[in-house]
Amino acid sequence: MRRTATPSGRKRAAARSPRPASRRAPAERPYHHGDLRRVLVEAAFELVGEGGVEAVSVRETARRAGVSPGAPFRHFASRDALLAAVAEEAQRRFRAEIDRGMAEAPADDPLRQFRCLGLAYLRWARRNPTHFEVISGRRFFDHDRSAAVSSDNAEVIGLTERILKEAHARGQLGTSDLKQVLIGGRALVYGFARMAIDGHFARWGVAEAEIDRTAEAVLDLFISGIARRPGRS
Repeated sequence: MRRTATPSGRKRAAARSPRPASRRAPAERPYHHGDLRRVLVEAAFELVGEGGVEAVSVRETARRAGVSPGAPFRHFASRDALLAAVAEEAQRRFRAEIDRGMAEAPADDPLRQFRCLGLAYLRWARRNPTHFEVISGRRFFDHDRSAAVSSDNAEVIGLTERILKEAHARGQLGTSDLKQVLIGGRALVYGFARMAIDGHFARWGVAEAEIDRTAEAVLDLFISGIARRPGRS
């Protein structure tokens, strides 16, 4: 015989059945990357590349990295500290470009090495204009307080000095004033990079597609000027 539940029975059953879980605010998403600092630097690095240093904020970096707004402060005390880390990463990538350029240079020709170094410098600056501004200027952060940037920059300068000393030892240079050659070479590539980034070449009749070829020609002109001419002792 089928029994019909009484009102009191239905009440007791309802009391025993579990209540639906109440809706709560979603918990903060747990950080799922293996290296929070690296991910934050990469996110800020991308922001600089897209919109310059002005596009970087701690909050936007956190959003881009997919973490809470407070997460970056586990590694960076301020926006300036975050930008310093971006500069270190930019300097590391710049140095990697220099190393790739040097790998293509002949081991027994210092002036060709000097040329490859200069072209690598210009190539990286042209492809990464906002990152070049970060590591070449002083208005975004204090270079002297960034040991990694200062050390890497000093290594590039030291590499250039060694190349020029070797060129002089092999009789390839027409001058013994290596400091002037070093400063002149630096001024050349830095000035050329700034002209390209700031869009000056159009006023000099150089089209965008011609800038790379112009860079090679100008660098070759500089090298021919410092090279020892045949017959000169």
